[in-house]
Amino acid sequence: MPEYDFPAWLRVSHLLNFFFIGLLIRSGWQIIATHPRFYWRNDCGPGTEWIKFTKRVVPPEEGAYMARDDESSLPSWLALPGGKNIGLGRHWHGLVTVAWVANGFVYIGLLFLTGQWRRIVPTSWDVFPSAWESMKVYAGFNVPGIEHFTPYDSLQQLMYFTVVFIAAPLMLATGPAMSPALIGRHPWYAKMFGGRQAARSLHFLGMAFLTFFTVMHISLVFVVHPDHNLPQMMFGVDDPARFAQALTVCLLGIAAVVAAWLAISYLSLVDVRKTQRFLFALLEPIRAITVNRMVSRTRRADTYTEKDISPYHWSNGRHPTPEESPEWTALVQDDFKDFVMEIGAPSSDPVRVTLAELKALPQQEQIAMHTCMQGWTGIAKWKGPKVMDVMALAGPRDPEAEYLMVTSFGLAQKMHGDRPLEPYYSCIPLADCMEDETILAWSMNDRPLPLTFGAPLRLRVESIHGYKMVKYIHTLEWIKDYRVVGDGMGGTREDSGYQAINARI
Repeated sequence: MPEYDFPAWLRVSHLLNFFFIGLLIRSGWQIIATHPRFYWRNDCGPGTEWIKFTKRVVPPEEGAYMARDDESSLPSWLALPGGKNIGLGRHWHGLVTVAWVANGFVYIGLLFLTGQWRRIVPTSWDVFPSAWESMKVYAGFNVPGIEHFTPYDSLQQLMYFTVVFIAAPLMLATGPAMSPALIGRHPWYAKMFGGRQAARSLHFLGMAFLTFFTVMHISLVFVVHPDHNLPQMMFGVDDPARFAQALTVCLLGIAAVVAAWLAISYLSLVDVRKTQRFLFALLEPIRAITVNRMVSRTRRADTYTEKDISPYHWSNGRHPTPEESPEWTALVQDDFKDFVMEIGAPSSDPVRVTLAELKALPQQEQIAMHTCMQGWTGIAKWKGPKVMDVMALAGPRDPEAEYLMVTSFGLAQKMHGDRPLEPYYSCIPLADCMEDETILAWSMNDRPLPLTFGAPLRLRVESIHGYKMVKYIHTLEWIKDYRVVGDGMGGTREDSGYQAINARI
């Protein structure tokens, strides 16, 4: 291999990559902590995990154990941002991914523009036996001679090639499979990896590999000919006389990056609402050019059939207690025969609609995958009228009304600022309401909706995550602006869980 120097762009991109990778891994751990189980099957049933990071046992009865019960709290020095903050963790993960990808494209582009690609792309099959010899040397706790590093030995070259051209693209390919909008619009995409959960598992394995590589890579910097490597990495020169200076700069650089990682975690929690608004503002333009135009078509494409229905389906949030909602509890007693839902607009008298009237409307069945932002999925058959057909019973919509506010009989599980619990609600954009697969489901898997899953009525919008699909529906009303409702973030999970109103990814 010819000799290659270490130009400034190479050194800067490596430093940025180290910084971004750390943020990605730590925010990834934050997400994993909310559902620390990995599967190859989409139904995610108890005992079907191939690996888990919890000792909690899930009983086989649906509804006996909620997905929120599985969530763990991580310290801020470990996760980004720490605690039980999957909302902020997901925001950070998305934003840093964009920065990491941009840095990667610049790095790869310059590799090929400058001809430096040969430093990490093998051009001879001899690299494999040579790498094997290097591996044997390392296994014996020795280091290959300096003459093998021009600038890398064969084993290093293979590892760098794997990271840049295999592991990183795998992460970029499997990450979007977490989006309900993408896999709803393009069902083949998740199937390409063996299913949505298989894609999530591959994403996890890629993260584990990158974590291992990062730790080993940094460790070996101080072991493998550091008097040559460090001056090259820090100053772009092979000058052992500058080793002490390079070591100092390297250690200070690592310390600065670690300090920045920790600072971002702790600063994120100083004012979580400000952090949420800041990250949402940066991410929404990216969603606008990627997932916002994707509309689920799983029903029309017959993506799932009855044989795909999950034998076990996770759920979140227990049904209302008598203390939380005496009205709902009374309805349960007579099997919801007296159920009445109020629909309309705040400025007009509400229209009262019974369950029988809802069932008299044209009905739609759809077998769809429920995607939770925690990571689990479940496939079920849902039946009910389209939301727009139901809202038509209240008369013409105010042309200025851009959101449908759906309110539950149930209460939120927590509130921002630890104030008293309020009814769970969610604001759904008009475009989402008008999608073909947006229905009010009263039936699940050919039987009345079970209490665990939102009886007597729940919302289904198949192109978004489950936290927007309100259960135990009480009222539906058109509103002009979600920012004047609740805490102004678009729903209970947005107000108190710091999620985004845009739940497409």
